[in-house]
Amino acid sequence: MTTIQPPTTVAPQRKPAWRRFLPPVLSLVLIAAVFFWFLPQFTSIADVWTVIQDMSTMQIVILVIAAIWNLATYQFALVTTMPGMNLRQATVNTETTTAVSNTVVGGAAISLGLTYAMNSSWGFSRSRTTVSLLVSGLWNNFAKLALPVLALVLLAFSGTPTAGRLLAGILGVAALVASVVLLGLLLRSEEAASRIGLGAAAVASRLRRMFGATPVTGWDRATIKFRRRTVLLLHARWHWITLATVVSQLSLFAVLLLALRFVGVSAEEVSLAEALAVFAFARLLTAIPFTPGGLGVIEVALITGLSAAGGDRAEVAAAVLIFRALTFVVQIPIGLGTYIFWRRNRSWRRAPNSAPRTELVPETV
Repeated sequence: MTTIQPPTTVAPQRKPAWRRFLPPVLSLVLIAAVFFWFLPQFTSIADVWTVIQDMSTMQIVILVIAAIWNLATYQFALVTTMPGMNLRQATVNTETTTAVSNTVVGGAAISLGLTYAMNSSWGFSRSRTTVSLLVSGLWNNFAKLALPVLALVLLAFSGTPTAGRLLAGILGVAALVASVVLLGLLLRSEEAASRIGLGAAAVASRLRRMFGATPVTGWDRATIKFRRRTVLLLHARWHWITLATVVSQLSLFAVLLLALRFVGVSAEEVSLAEALAVFAFARLLTAIPFTPGGLGVIEVALITGLSAAGGDRAEVAAAVLIFRALTFVVQIPIGLGTYIFWRRNRSWRRAPNSAPRTELVPETV
């Protein structure tokens, strides 16, 4: 009598330890190099504090108001892409997840899981969260690609843009056009969405095979479902989503511009168009998560770019550090507070998939 052996399962291969620890170590090395080698060549914390003390009370109040407004704009995109979510929930969500992204290596993945957990606890389905994340992410990337184009147009009217900026602008236009065309094809028909899903699955499966992983399946069906839900949302709210994204991006830039002017960097040294161009190209760098929240990378890009445009090195460095303190550092304690609030507050909790539905949310979603 023969016995049937149970099928053997192959345990997934774990990455070597050095490959798992290399990205965090490189991020920490980069951050340390920026703050202990690069920045001291421009300014010091003592000098920055002196600059702040030299500001008038009105200038400090204006900067704080601009920073608070910038934080508030983060909620607008989430409310417009997540029907049924209110501003209070959006505030807790965005501040908590942004704080995680700003402090943890690989925080983008952690904040993604946290977004699903928070929304689920408030009764929102995974599909509604997925559509919101994808649409807001697409519009945010569209804005990052469009800002350099806008900056180059302004520079063309105010002076002669450099060859490097022209090349970056051309690449930005190409990437923006390609993204818009791909989104248009995705939304045009279910057949087109299915082909895009299959094509993306083929690329993902090929990459997974290189690491010994199994191929992905079902991406064509998932893409069709995403198309159906996205078409409904964009048809009703594309203009509000676009407005919310533009306001958020320009509000962030306004904090930088005010910091520059208040520390003494005049328009003759760095014009609005030049500041916008440097800001736009620095924002493009955040598309690649070298460090949490672009820490170190953004500071280097802004300081070198604004100094090259004509700003005093010490004043520019002080302005950039003030800008990052108001838009990056301050979000960490706020996010910790909102996370604790979410964990302890039970009054907002709902049963799964029981969040308020609107005309944009079919009963099956």
